[in-house]
Amino acid sequence: MSSNKLGMTLKRLRLRRGLTQDALAKKVGLHRVYLAQIEARTKTPSLATLEKLAKALKVKVAELLE
Repeated sequence: MSSNKLGMTLKRLRLRRGLTQDALAKKVGLHRVYLAQIEARTKTPSLATLEKLAKALKVKVAELLE
């Protein structure tokens, strides 16, 4: 998985849905800083976290990884 592409895709989808980092983090039970690190490509999330993010953004996990 390319965390570089994941971070950009995650941010793009989050912004399209009008969510702040804080709002998305709360929705999936993550700390906002951790979400910011994923978007900044300094952290790689687990599969369980990817599944939570995908569900919250109403996409498939595969779309996050495209």
